[in-house]
Amino acid sequence: MPSSDRTPSHAPGRGGADNHGGPTGADAEGVRLQKVLAQAGVGSRRACEELIERGRVSVNGAVVRVQGMRVDPRTAVIHVDGERVPTSQDHVYLAFNKPEGVVSTMSDPEGRPSLQEYVEGRAERLFHVGRLDVESEGLLLLTNDGELAHRLAHPSFEVPKTYLVQVPGPVARDLGRRLKAGVELEDGLASVDEFRLVSSAAGRVMIEIVLHEGRNRIVRRMLGEAGYPVERLVRTRIGPVRLGDLKVGRLRTLQTPEVGGLLELVGM
Repeated sequence: MPSSDRTPSHAPGRGGADNHGGPTGADAEGVRLQKVLAQAGVGSRRACEELIERGRVSVNGAVVRVQGMRVDPRTAVIHVDGERVPTSQDHVYLAFNKPEGVVSTMSDPEGRPSLQEYVEGRAERLFHVGRLDVESEGLLLLTNDGELAHRLAHPSFEVPKTYLVQVPGPVARDLGRRLKAGVELEDGLASVDEFRLVSSAAGRVMIEIVLHEGRNRIVRRMLGEAGYPVERLVRTRIGPVRLGDLKVGRLRTLQTPEVGGLLELVGM
């Protein structure tokens, strides 16, 4: 993944490298780069040293080839083979497979099941990234990184989300074209980025939709307006993070490339 970071390699306090790849004065009080990489899950410390030797690691846009560089893991922007490496030890990033019937909030005044029931006992204060309506299932992201949560949910970053949707069949051949062209709703035009017919059998059709819209119940409203009420809806992907085989009601920690991909997606 190409880096979008434009922070100068000599930026003060950001762990930049000099022309020889050695530490600058500001780095002397930081943490050794290979240790930061190992703690981020890139590999063993020796393996991380080899990555540095081969010129596969950059800090704030500058390739580092010499061992011993020190960085501030809270602020340094580090890439390995072009992939962003999240380095903050304080942040938690989780994927959750939300069951149908669970409210996408940490509590519910009506007493319905909420996300809090699945994260009880954790010390962090977690934010949910966006929402799924109570009838819908699938991928939600939970984190204590408030800035990332805000950016992922903000419409200006156009984060793509993928949904697997069951509707009554058969569906018209031009449904995908109509949804891409846009459906007029009470709060404005809404459209999908991608449409794919997954399966069709005995009055039931499964379709896959990708869109970056974040309006409330947008998938259900679009398909309902097009004449196809949603019977089941599962979100299967947010940006680079896939639901995969995560069981309903279970959490998993995001892998380093997934977190790095999310950070890149929103310019962090």
